[in-house]
Amino acid sequence: MVKVLAFSGSTRSGSLNQALVENAADAAREAGAEVTVINLADYAMPIFNQDEEDEYGIPERAQAFKQLLIDHDAFLIASPEYNSSYPAVLKNAIDWASRKAGDEAVLAAYKNKVVGLMAASPGALGGMRVLMLLRMLMQNLMCVVTPAQVSVAKAADKLDEAGKLTDETAKKQLANLASQVVSMAEKLKD
Repeated sequence: MVKVLAFSGSTRSGSLNQALVENAADAAREAGAEVTVINLADYAMPIFNQDEEDEYGIPERAQAFKQLLIDHDAFLIASPEYNSSYPAVLKNAIDWASRKAGDEAVLAAYKNKVVGLMAASPGALGGMRVLMLLRMLMQNLMCVVTPAQVSVAKAADKLDEAGKLTDETAKKQLANLASQVVSMAEKLKD
């Protein structure tokens, strides 16, 4: 069974992107995957600094996050758009997880992992500008990014009080994204 790690680039309480990735996780389960949903707030880590890494090694929470990435076949990532890019907390976590420790293979957390990208925003563009940059970043880390991606505009109006999507178009898009992630990850595992 394909193992999928789902997380967002937001640590904010009531995050639209965390709600979106949780909906995507449900869709991935329906597509046959085993899914683990995490919140980056539970993996607080210092800003990456080469000197500190040289002196102290990879921080415990950064290593725990990296180990989760290593242990999964695929990722579902939802990101808010901050000034047309991804938030620092997401980039920092991705950077720490790219660091080699011990006898690990280079980019052990990323190489040949399938990634499904999505964004949610209260605005009219739905965070779509962040998706191009996040796609480029993940591909540079040797991930396989699915052709499908999801951008949910005016997301606050498309989620109920429990954080479930009410918009049928967005639900279908998430189901398609989840299906691509699971299918591609199954093929890469064979």
